[in-house]
Amino acid sequence: MNKSGAERDHHRAAVEVSKDKNGIDQFIVRNPRGTSVKVSLHGGQVLSWKTERGEELLFTSSKAIFNPPKAVRGGIPVCFPQFGNRGSLEQHGFARNKIWVIDRNPPSLQPNDSNGKSYIDLLLKPSTDDLKIWPHRFEFRLRVSLTVDGHLTMISRIRNVNCKPFSFSFAYHTYFSISDISEVRVEGLETLDFLDNLCQKERFTEQGDALTFESEVDRVYLSSPNTIAVLDHKKKRTFFIRKEGLPDVVVWNPWEKKSKSIVDFGDEEYKQMLCIDGAAIEKAITLKPGEEWTGRLELCVIPST
Repeated sequence: MNKSGAERDHHRAAVEVSKDKNGIDQFIVRNPRGTSVKVSLHGGQVLSWKTERGEELLFTSSKAIFNPPKAVRGGIPVCFPQFGNRGSLEQHGFARNKIWVIDRNPPSLQPNDSNGKSYIDLLLKPSTDDLKIWPHRFEFRLRVSLTVDGHLTMISRIRNVNCKPFSFSFAYHTYFSISDISEVRVEGLETLDFLDNLCQKERFTEQGDALTFESEVDRVYLSSPNTIAVLDHKKKRTFFIRKEGLPDVVVWNPWEKKSKSIVDFGDEEYKQMLCIDGAAIEKAITLKPGEEWTGRLELCVIPST
């Protein structure tokens, strides 16, 4: 069997298919050790990432609404072609609300992005309605994969198939499951400039040795390093976020007051979640006709003391 055929068989063997209550396909990708990730065609969204012991690593609200076109509150929504309200489109753009399809013949990736991994490939193209509100033709290919060690990797490739340039912003809006927001600190953002969305996007400089949480946070850290760590003291584990093509990092926790105003979010759930996004927000990505952009996110978790 040739290499591509072997890869396809590995891909099929590692993926289980089911349907949600709306009849939308969901896929559970497993690696040989039993680590799993659940991906939905609704939004091309990762809904779950579990260790081989069955421990959930991502947060999903108990009040999340699984009903397209409503976005699901939790997991890893993909924000494209707009992050937040930074443009004329709906909050975080439309990609997370659309029904994606399986990409049967994706263009090849680097060998180390396929070999030894369990993965699934998804594809989104604009509908006629999408083109009415954002008149740019694109192909958005997303690969979600698990390494043998249980690392979760997401690779987005966005190609301009238009006859004119277009620009966009992007984020992997990752909801981490944590023990308690008061027990968590984030390392890797020290001394960076950030835009504070609670202060009309005013620019500040981070002063602390590590980021800890005592109130609502909604920031975009700029020109960030490619590796960020989230330390959870109570659960004695550390998430490492490694990224490529994603210069910014979003940090978000709604805290008590805002939580009560979010319909699909529990009043006390802010204590059990923290969003840390690999993103490209401050400087829009511009693609000329035929050009392609790649944004890569790798998540891993290790025990810590």
